[in-house]
Amino acid sequence: MRKLIVFTVIVLCFSRVFAGGILTNGNQSAQYIRMLSRNASTSVDAVYYNPAGLMKMDNGFYLSLQSQSLFQTKTVESGFPLLHTPKYDGTLTAPVFPTAFAVYKKDKFAFSLGFGPNSGGGSVEFDKGIPYFEKDISSLVPKLAGLSKLGKNVSDYKVDIYFKGESVYWGFQGGVSYKVNAIFSVYGGLRYVPATTKYTGHLQNIELNVNGQFKNASTFLANEVAPLMTGAANNATGAAAGVQPLIAAGAGTFSLAQVQGAGYISSATRTQLEQGLLGLGVPQAQINKMSIAQVQATFTAGAASLNGQAATMVGTAAALQDKFVDVEQTGTGYTPILGLNISPAAGLNIGIKYEFKTKLDLTNATVIDGTGKFPDKKVTGSDLPSLFSMGVDYKMTPKFDLSMSFNSYNDKGVDWGNNIYGEHRTMATNGWEVAFGGQYQLLKKFAVSAGYLHTEMGCTKQFQSDFSYYNSGDSFGGGFEWKPMARFTVDAGMIYTAYQDEQKSFTDPTFGAYSETYKKHNIGFALSLGYHFGGI
Repeated sequence: MRKLIVFTVIVLCFSRVFAGGILTNGNQSAQYIRMLSRNASTSVDAVYYNPAGLMKMDNGFYLSLQSQSLFQTKTVESGFPLLHTPKYDGTLTAPVFPTAFAVYKKDKFAFSLGFGPNSGGGSVEFDKGIPYFEKDISSLVPKLAGLSKLGKNVSDYKVDIYFKGESVYWGFQGGVSYKVNAIFSVYGGLRYVPATTKYTGHLQNIELNVNGQFKNASTFLANEVAPLMTGAANNATGAAAGVQPLIAAGAGTFSLAQVQGAGYISSATRTQLEQGLLGLGVPQAQINKMSIAQVQATFTAGAASLNGQAATMVGTAAALQDKFVDVEQTGTGYTPILGLNISPAAGLNIGIKYEFKTKLDLTNATVIDGTGKFPDKKVTGSDLPSLFSMGVDYKMTPKFDLSMSFNSYNDKGVDWGNNIYGEHRTMATNGWEVAFGGQYQLLKKFAVSAGYLHTEMGCTKQFQSDFSYYNSGDSFGGGFEWKPMARFTVDAGMIYTAYQDEQKSFTDPTFGAYSETYKKHNIGFALSLGYHFGGI
């Protein structure tokens, strides 16, 4: 029953809402959604993707307000043979995913501000739980098969499992860009990251089908099964004491048939003793050969075993009681950021950015914790890995731009703690992404764009769990830029991500080998409104 006792939202399974690394949201603008390659951007979203590239903008003040609506389905398919269903679905929703950018550019300097969910930004909900929590409950049925000897036939189970997690690590970024010369510009900035996560959930109404009737599992085991076992143990203890006079009289080596034949016990007493031994699982053929001393030893050992089983039933009953979790975790971190922009030739622009590792600790504010895993005020590490990004943008014709981007997340430089199975999570490689995008000026005020992004997460098989898993995948984006007025810009886009299935193998000591498959897919929409106020 260990898993039932640790029912909890141990790890942040929804940290990465869409594109990016394990904890980092890369989707910070509508321009990104419609193009997927922005690391060499020289537009207003360069505040996040290429802040040194802001020096390529005209003088003036720029403001951009953006939002995305993101939807993800997470599916776990389990081959564990005792579960009622092999499929468990979770839904992640972020109907409002806001970002904002502001830039003031004057000659050789640009001052910029950015805001958005640097990690998380949505909520994930599993209304039927996950296999991890149900496996132990389903395993109760065959483990309680021996209760049929006590007249209690357990044949099925019911359970109500639910949990929901909400997370957002906001990013408030500020910095200064400087134009060194016509080729080089640089940037230095800092991101303030206040983080909040909320976990709510329950594991309740666990029931067992006993002789065709569903009963509360905890009450059944504590109030019916345990007393029956204790009573049987007392009977066995009494039987062991009852044959002691025979041993004292020197009949310890005799069989039950022999002591009955000698008149030491009646036929009825012999039958009672044999019935008691049969109840302890001793075959009749073996009973016929047992000496009185062996009979007494068997009853004594049986009494001890039954008392132990009764204690186990009481402990299991406690583990099967309703459990609830309601906890909020908060913390803050700071991310230093450096940037470099290079324009070596006409039409060619290169952006480079480095984000340092963000030290971040989360502190519990616990309302209720039936698990013992969320003590109030406990501090848990949740560092964000450093990020190196590079992008190249080339204007192939006056109407057509082509862009390439690359991201590398130093995931191996972060301690990811343990997964829900207690295995320490490690990375096979650092996560990385490569993207290609293009934009074509279809009309004077209207441009269309599209992009492709491939993400490699770098997780080991051991890293994954049915509660928290990360899939490599391919994203496809598209959309448009429209300038209805000279200073006003509208961007809109859509993204779809197809993820590679992840599979993990297990070996259960009782039920053998089985596997689980972890799946998910995403779709998202974005809209941006930007305005250039001109020279100020």
